Amino acid sequence: MRPVRFVALGDSLTEGVGDFTEDGPRGWAALLAPALGADTQFTNLAVSGAQTRDVLERQTPAALALRPDLVAVVVGVNDTLRHTFDIHAVAARLDQVYAACAGAGATLLTACLPDPGAMLGLPSALAAPLARRQRAVNAVVHALSDRYGAVHLDASDGGWIADRALWSADRLHPGERGHRRLAARFHALLTTAGHATGRPPSLEPEFPAPTRAASLLWLATAGTAWVARRCHDLLPQLLRLALDELRHGARGTGADLDLAASAAVTTTLAALPERRPRSALAALPERRPARTPAGARALTGPPARAVLPGSGPLDLEVGIS
Repeated sequence: MRPVRFVALGDSLTEGVGDFTEDGPRGWAALLAPALGADTQFTNLAVSGAQTRDVLERQTPAALALRPDLVAVVVGVNDTLRHTFDIHAVAARLDQVYAACAGAGATLLTACLPDPGAMLGLPSALAAPLARRQRAVNAVVHALSDRYGAVHLDASDGGWIADRALWSADRLHPGERGHRRLAARFHALLTTAGHATGRPPSLEPEFPAPTRAASLLWLATAGTAWVARRCHDLLPQLLRLALDELRHGARGTGADLDLAASAAVTTTLAALPERRPRSALAALPERRPARTPAGARALTGPPARAVLPGSGPLDLEVGIS
């Protein structure tokens, strides 16, 4: 029997940011791979800053070329951090990615994620719009995971979010302990589904946690650069959303924002095309000029839309940060 071919798609979380080794970021997917079974062939195509568009247009074709048995697709947080966030576009892209992978015979591995506002500890008026966006993405991921029979992990629960020992200095990515926790939770689900035969990943860290000085240095360099990029892209709109949040709160109509968001998700899911999984292979967009992702390493007419508060037009730029 040939080895299991495991390919991971996504952004910095799956690339391994927060779990750094001498060879660079490692992450939960790399920790999970050896626990799937002997001689598992693992390729990580995740790239820091990737959005659903990048996964659809660049990572998915590269993954399908590897004829994978298991494909992890964990993405969406970066979409919520852009002023162009559009839940309709996010859902359409994820639907194409899931359908293409399932159509190729691969088992899907997916996850719902915490909202970044809670992770960063933002004031409620700023955090609430981001939370609403992430809940919308999570609702789409949950529904599509069920549609395509994915092995799905709900990692949006608050228990592990509150444990700061599991998180890195940037308060947005897991540290080594957090990545190991994710790998172990995925392994338990895969074992139950009959897709993992190896021993579960260890929860004990291999490397010492970064010192306070190292964490402060990271925040002052790479962390500051990340915040500057996101502020340029998101902050003006986020401030407008916060003012809207405060106005609704003062009028006692805050629930209207949640109702509108829920309606947008319902409309979005209803508008997705019915497709046979294998037909989605031909629906993938034409690839852009070939390029190896920086983090890659081997081991019918438009539907009517309900508008999610804070959604913007479809982003025409690929945002790699």
